[in-house]
Amino acid sequence: MPDGIDASERMVDEWTRRIQQQAQRYQAMASRVQEISVTERSPDNAVEVTIDSKGLLTNLSIAESAQGKRMAELSALIMRTVRAAQSRMPELLQQAMAETIGTDDAAAVKVFEDARKTFPEPPEDEPAPPAPDTELRFGPEDEEPPPPRSGPPSPPPQPRPRRRPERDDDDDDFGGRSILS
Repeated sequence: MPDGIDASERMVDEWTRRIQQQAQRYQAMASRVQEISVTERSPDNAVEVTIDSKGLLTNLSIAESAQGKRMAELSALIMRTVRAAQSRMPELLQQAMAETIGTDDAAAVKVFEDARKTFPEPPEDEPAPPAPDTELRFGPEDEEPPPPRSGPPSPPPQPRPRRRPERDDDDDDFGGRSILS
């Protein structure tokens, strides 16, 4: 029987050693994943974003060259750049797993599948939004704009003289005296 006990002890020791090694590999993978960040620039270099391993925005830089862009165009550019950065995350996660726990591990496969579902595909090149209508019109929308005038411009109207309001002492309850005296 001593051989059976020694064999059982060796088997338990081997399991313990493998479990400890696997725990170390998972710890290394977790550390690597925490360190992952992606920085992406827009095609025109007006926007730069950095995301962490969870896909959350950790930095946003907008260059001075973006100053002339419309707000709708700039916000679309920011979102496209964030999506482009996030789309790189599954590949980086898979690389970190391959270097630490291997790609055959069931947990690694699950993490990679979840990342592919969570993070977007790389954005396609989107056409620029149409230029805004620069004509500003105020008033009811169904009215047509007035036709352009022909001929010389008319002189501006003369300002009306201001009249001083008449003094009405009837509202005065103090009879012309100060209330402080």
